[in-house]
Amino acid sequence: MTFANPEVLYLLLLVPILLLLLWFVRRRNRELMARLGNRRLIQMLTSGIGVRNRKRKDYLRILGLAFLILSLARPQWGTEIREIDQEGLQVIVALDVSQSMLVEDVKPNRLERAKLEIADLMSQLEGDEIGIVLFSGASFLQVPLTSDYVTALNYLESAHPEVISRPGTVIGDAIRTAQRSFDPNLPNQKVLIIMTDGEDHETDPLAAAKEAASEDIKIYSIGFGTTDGEPIPEIDRNGNLIGYKIDKDGNTVISKLDLETLRSIADIGHGKSYHASASGSELRDLLAEINTLQKANLQNRVEARLIERFQYFLLVGLITLVAAELLPEDFRVKNGKKERDSSFAFYKTKQHQNPLDPGRLT
Repeated sequence: MTFANPEVLYLLLLVPILLLLLWFVRRRNRELMARLGNRRLIQMLTSGIGVRNRKRKDYLRILGLAFLILSLARPQWGTEIREIDQEGLQVIVALDVSQSMLVEDVKPNRLERAKLEIADLMSQLEGDEIGIVLFSGASFLQVPLTSDYVTALNYLESAHPEVISRPGTVIGDAIRTAQRSFDPNLPNQKVLIIMTDGEDHETDPLAAAKEAASEDIKIYSIGFGTTDGEPIPEIDRNGNLIGYKIDKDGNTVISKLDLETLRSIADIGHGKSYHASASGSELRDLLAEINTLQKANLQNRVEARLIERFQYFLLVGLITLVAAELLPEDFRVKNGKKERDSSFAFYKTKQHQNPLDPGRLT
């Protein structure tokens, strides 16, 4: 047997704690009763009280609590075989990790903002496969197409300028890398989302977009930054700012968002171009757009799943708690009343009987 939420089992520590508390309370009650007076008299006066039933009620409540905790831990045993059909799109995100993406004209900076949008995108995809291409002065497929979003997010966290030693921005190469990474045998729509500031002085991204469009790859772009631009920060290995990038003439390099190039790429790829905003509305618009695209069967797979058994523990726990409440305080109420009445009568007779009565002397 395994548990889906094993951390909940720590709550079972409450069971011995409650048992110790009950033992302490009962011991304390016995001590207090012993201080009231004659022990035999107290036993006669309380002879009708169902002490055993009170104990049973307490034990049933604790037992019921234990079963409820076990049900919350979601016990599982046994397996069931299921055939799963996964339908969706093939989505590849090409993320610019060049030095210019560290510019802070978008908070916290262009790169971190792009990574946040990719994470939001994954959280709202439904069955689509996603892959990640990183590029700066070169490009490579970091995450092949997968439906395992958690793994993809873990790889995304490591995306930073140092993963590619060659400086620059090669959007055209990134498009071609993504183009090779799609599965051509699947009939569903192939979607490429480019996240960059749009500056590319080394390749021809428009020619690459035409090649991708010829293979029915739909291209969307999201531009990060401002058209005015800001200096490109130089960061050391410890993440400290050590200055700003300068050109060969000693002038500070200003990185500006190239919206025109990104719009041209999206137009050629029969998609749309968006400008990253503080509200994140561009991501909502993008999701609304790609949700209208053709989805197809990505894969059929057989999956063995553990069978949930929490309902049995929940049922036993509820029955036990209900039984504890239905159990009477004293199942000997009638006899107990008689015993108490006779006890009081005996005590009263002894107290008020005439000491000279001959019957008292017998």
